[in-house]
Amino acid sequence: MVDVTPKEPTHRRALARCRVTMLPETTAKVANNAINKGDVLGTARIAGIQAAKRTPDLIPMCHPLLVGAVHVNFTIGDDHVEIEAQVETVDRTGVEMEALTACAVAALTIYDMCKSSDRSMTIGQLALWEKTGGSSGTWRRAALTDGIEP
Repeated sequence: MVDVTPKEPTHRRALARCRVTMLPETTAKVANNAINKGDVLGTARIAGIQAAKRTPDLIPMCHPLLVGAVHVNFTIGDDHVEIEAQVETVDRTGVEMEALTACAVAALTIYDMCKSSDRSMTIGQLALWEKTGGSSGTWRRAALTDGIEP
C-alpha cells in the first residue's frame, strides 16, 4: 500500500462511465419500469453508491477514504443504458477506484435485474473520464475515445 500519510488532504473528484448493451425491448422495459424484479435504475443507483463506499473492501491496496458524495446517473439509449458515477472527497488520495467500482456494480445490478428478460446483455466501456485534485491536477479523457460521449 502506498504511504499517503505525508500528503495534505485536498478536494478530489472522479467521473467514470460504462455501458450495459441490451435488446431494445429490454431497454424499453427498463425505461417503463416494467422489469419483474422492480425499479432497475433505482436499485442500480443504490448499489453503485454502496459499492463506492465499500471499494477498499474489494480492491486490496485501495485506501479507505471518507467519501463525501456519490452520484450515479443513467442515460437510456435505444439498445443500452449508460452509467455515470461521480465520487468526491477531501482526502490524501483520489477516488478513481471508487467511481469505477460504482459504475461496475451499478452495471452488474442492471444485468442481474434484467437477465430473465435478456441473457444477451453485455457490460463494457468501463473507463475513467475525469479526475481532479491532488498533485497531478486535472485529467480528462479525450472525446469519443471509447465510443461514449464525454
